[in-house]
Amino acid sequence: MSETDVDPLTVQVYLGDRSYEIQIVTGGLADFARLVEPWLERLPTKTSSHRALIVTDSNVAGLHAAPVQQSLEAAGWSIETAVLPPGETSKSLEAVSTLYDRLVELQADRQTLVIAVGGGVIGDLAGFAAASWVRGVPFLQVPTTLLAHVDSSVGGKVGINHPAGKNLIGAFHQPLGVLIDTVTLQTLPAREFSAGMAEVIKYGMILDAGFFSYLEDQADAIMAREPEALRRIIARCCRLKADVVEQDEFERTGLRAVLNYGHTFAHAFEALAGYGVLLHGEAVSLGMICASRLAERLGRIEQSLTKRQVVLLQRAGLPVALTEQTRFPTDDIIARMKLDKKTLGGKLRFVLPDRAGHVELVSDVNEEDVRAVLEDMARAIG
Repeated sequence: MSETDVDPLTVQVYLGDRSYEIQIVTGGLADFARLVEPWLERLPTKTSSHRALIVTDSNVAGLHAAPVQQSLEAAGWSIETAVLPPGETSKSLEAVSTLYDRLVELQADRQTLVIAVGGGVIGDLAGFAAASWVRGVPFLQVPTTLLAHVDSSVGGKVGINHPAGKNLIGAFHQPLGVLIDTVTLQTLPAREFSAGMAEVIKYGMILDAGFFSYLEDQADAIMAREPEALRRIIARCCRLKADVVEQDEFERTGLRAVLNYGHTFAHAFEALAGYGVLLHGEAVSLGMICASRLAERLGRIEQSLTKRQVVLLQRAGLPVALTEQTRFPTDDIIARMKLDKKTLGGKLRFVLPDRAGHVELVSDVNEEDVRAVLEDMARAIG
C-alpha cells in the first residue's frame, strides 16, 4: 500500500442523511466534548439535550470511560454511566433492560445520546439499546479494542445474543460518529489484540490482496503495536468496510455478506463453547481456516492460499486448529450453522474465497463437504 491508500485521521462513511465520520486520533479522549460537538449538527434539532448515558464495562471504565465522562461534565453535560461486566455474556436481554432503567433515571428523550465506550460487546449492546429506546436515540461509538476499531464500530449493525445463537436479536442503527483513539490499544491484553487481528487479516482476504501482502510484510511491526503501523491498518480496514456498507447498508443485495468470511463456522464454535470461552476473533480465525479448506475442497482455491492464512494468523497469535475445548460433534456444529443469517431455506451458504482479496457468497453447499472439513479439522487434534 502507498501512503495515499489510507487517511490516518478521518474515514467518511457516506449514507445520505445517515452519513458520519470515523476519526482516528491519538490521546483524544480527554478532549471528547470538543471533538464530537460538530457531530451534533446531524441531529434534527442541530444540537443535543446535553444528556448522555455512557455504557462501558468494568475493564475500561476507569481507563477510558472516565476521561470521556469528565470531558462531557466539564462542558456542562448531564451524564449517567452504566458499568457492565466484561465479556459476551453482557450481550443479553437482561443487560438491555438494565440500560433502559438507566435511561429512565436520566429522563432520556430523543435527543439524549448513548455513548458506547468499550469493545464490540459494549458497542453492540449500547447500540441496540439506543436503537430500541423510544424507537431510536442517537449514539456515539468509542471503541477501545482493535476488533471494535476495525469491525463492530463501523456499519451500524447492533444487537444482542439469544441462547440459540449469536446476534439473533438486533437492528441497523448508524452512529452519529466513531472516535478511535489508538492509545486504547496500549492497555489491551495480548490475547484481545490478537483477536482483533483476525478481522484485520479477514479484510485482506476478502477485499484487498495488496493489504494482505502488507500484513505479511509488516506483521512484526503490527504485533509490536508500532503507532504508524496501527494507524495504517485501522484506517485501511475502516475504509474497506465503509465501502461495503455504503453499497449494502441493510444487507439486501448480498454484498455485505462478504464481511462474514469465516463467521458461519465461527458463530457456531462460539455458541457451542459458551459465549466468552472463545474470543470472537479466535473463533473467526478458526472459521476462516475452515472456510478456506472448504473452498479448497470445492476446487475454488489452491492449498497454498490456505497456508498463507495459517502462517499469518499464527504470527498474529491466533488459533488455526481445533483443540479438545473447541471440538464439538459435527451434527451440533451444523445445526448451529443452520441458524446463521446467511442460511436460506435450510440450505447452508458460505462466504468462500476464489483468490486472495476476493470472496463470494456460495449457495447450496453440499452438507457432506462441510462435514468432511469439520471432521478433518477434528482429526488434526493431536
